[in-house]
Amino acid sequence: MGFTCGIVGLPNVGKSTLFNAITAARAEVANYPFCTIDPNVGVVAVPDRRLDRLTEIYKPGKTTPTTIEFLDIAGLVRGASKGEGLGNQFLSHIRNADAIAHIVRCFDDPNIVHVDGTINPRADIEIVETELILKDLETVERKYSETDKRSKAGDKKLKDESDFYARVREHLLSGRLARYLVVSTDDEREWLRGLHLLTSKPVMYVCNVHEKHYSTETDYVKQVREIAAKESAKVVIISAEVEAEIAELPEAERGAFLQELGLQESGLNQFIREGYDLLHLITFFTVSTKEVHAWTVHKGATAAEAAGEIHTDFERGFIRAEIMKFEDLDRLGSEPAVKEQGLLHIEGRDYVIEDGDVMFVRFNV
Repeated sequence: MGFTCGIVGLPNVGKSTLFNAITAARAEVANYPFCTIDPNVGVVAVPDRRLDRLTEIYKPGKTTPTTIEFLDIAGLVRGASKGEGLGNQFLSHIRNADAIAHIVRCFDDPNIVHVDGTINPRADIEIVETELILKDLETVERKYSETDKRSKAGDKKLKDESDFYARVREHLLSGRLARYLVVSTDDEREWLRGLHLLTSKPVMYVCNVHEKHYSTETDYVKQVREIAAKESAKVVIISAEVEAEIAELPEAERGAFLQELGLQESGLNQFIREGYDLLHLITFFTVSTKEVHAWTVHKGATAAEAAGEIHTDFERGFIRAEIMKFEDLDRLGSEPAVKEQGLLHIEGRDYVIEDGDVMFVRFNV
């Protein structure tokens, strides 16, 4: 099950520096716009202390974390939807992402140019969102024109669909993002999904701050928080330069470096976790002495659907799931101890998986 988070923002806000720190992929970083032409792709492990604890308990030959894919997309500028700065090409890359991490520059540095000449997070966010809306309008206009012509033949459902696209168009023209459109029927939800609109994707704002402001709230960060609060969006504060330094250090030295900065963990760990949560994903585990494996499913997935993530045969021939809670394994320290306490539960195919469930699947094909 693959999940992709697109990293977007204006040029020179720190996207590629942050991407390098996340993935150690060594994307090109330069102090000029559009040094990222094709999107850089990196797959990274989702930090999870539970996986470490299960590895400690089972001592497996192999430990496999769950992952998330990050897509570093070139900087957008005013007019991107019309092709400015190769914008159309970049916007098509965003369409392949499941969610968007919007990097916002929240630091002053005369040595790093700003495309508009001044640091203004509110204006920067507006530029990017406007370009996404304009690109979505092109998509909706095409779909509306197509269905409107066909609906004139008298098909009522097509007329309803055409009217819906007209409503989406008016919503976007008012400057509002598609994810705030009110949909009331299953048909409308299906029509909206079929458009694959850029502004319907969930968004997280990432404030890229100067090292000295890592643990403080600057006026720039406050601007972003005000916007995020109106949208019920997540905000993460990161210093891309600091994170890049941390990524260069040996693992054993990173903890001490973070302590010197007054941080308990890397900002990247929070960023990766928040990106995972942004997509409404949860983690369950399979365990044995051979392998401890973390798996990803959407919140609300059933035991049978989760089994299908492990192997399609497991869902097809699903009989039952044996479930332990991570908290019980962590507290008691072993699987036999969990069983002795009567804390292993037998569940059917419709059981809804909870975050942290440890599952063993019984199946027959």
